[in-house]
Amino acid sequence: MNNDMMKELYSIGLIPVIKIENPDDAVPLAKALIDGGLPAAEITFRTACAAEAIKNITEAYPEMLVGAGTVLTCEQVDAAIAAGSKFIVSPGLNPKVVSYCLSKGVPMLPGCSNPSDVEVALELGLKTVKFFPAEAVGGLKMLKAMAAPYGQLTFMPTGGINADNLLDYLKFNKIVACGGSFMVKDELVKEKKWDEITALTKDAVKKMLGLEFTHMGINTDNKEEAEKSAKLFNLLFGMPIKETSKSYFAGDAFEFMMGKGPGKCGHIGIKTHFVDRAIAYFKRMGFEFDESSITYDDKTGKPKFVYFKDEIAGFAVHLVQK
Repeated sequence: MNNDMMKELYSIGLIPVIKIENPDDAVPLAKALIDGGLPAAEITFRTACAAEAIKNITEAYPEMLVGAGTVLTCEQVDAAIAAGSKFIVSPGLNPKVVSYCLSKGVPMLPGCSNPSDVEVALELGLKTVKFFPAEAVGGLKMLKAMAAPYGQLTFMPTGGINADNLLDYLKFNKIVACGGSFMVKDELVKEKKWDEITALTKDAVKKMLGLEFTHMGINTDNKEEAEKSAKLFNLLFGMPIKETSKSYFAGDAFEFMMGKGPGKCGHIGIKTHFVDRAIAYFKRMGFEFDESSITYDDKTGKPKFVYFKDEIAGFAVHLVQK
């Protein structure tokens, strides 16, 4: 399995699963997804033009992570690879098709819904599989029970994933990404409602990342000024004071630094469900980070804190894990 491709799959987090009936819709649909913050798509081989649609997208947006879904035969594997697919997905586990994909060097995620499927996948050398149809076979509860005996095997749940349960799935540490079609419903594609698809995609990304303000750090000259400022906020607004080694907090939202911390004026903290996915998301938008500021979670090894490289209005801005 291509580790770089799997890392990219993880960093995006949500893979739109799409049925395209008109190949002319492929490129504007891809642009709508990119504009919404999801530069990825699984184009299903449930229509005759699937390979053409994949080719249109990969030629127009070579940087996009495009895979082929509902691949049932070796002939479809060949067509998907020729069109530029970077990964292959199937609804079930066909050892012949899986082995053929692996022989071609293309990552394959076959559908698995029970431990027997999983053991066949492991025997074939797979480290990541699709969990399908996710909600219909018991959802996250079933997946957690099934995943428990199988060590480092990871999953991409698909089938019944929506805006309401997406986050619950992604918080499970054995999930690489989720596949979903709720932001690209068939009728929206047929009616060419690209703006609506972009809006739904943005909402899905917002739901996934959960970006929200957590606190503002304000630089002062010394400990005495920081304490005085925090006490004024307590007097004025009743915000409780908490002293740390470097600052005084007034409530949870305002931190008065005992000196000059990061940023000309101070810093702003933004919390997120996934610091690593948020970093990838903002990098795709062209933003840079101070890599030396990254700190990692001792248990997961994943980033839990990082500063953006540039200040905004004199404030350094950092992401922090919820």
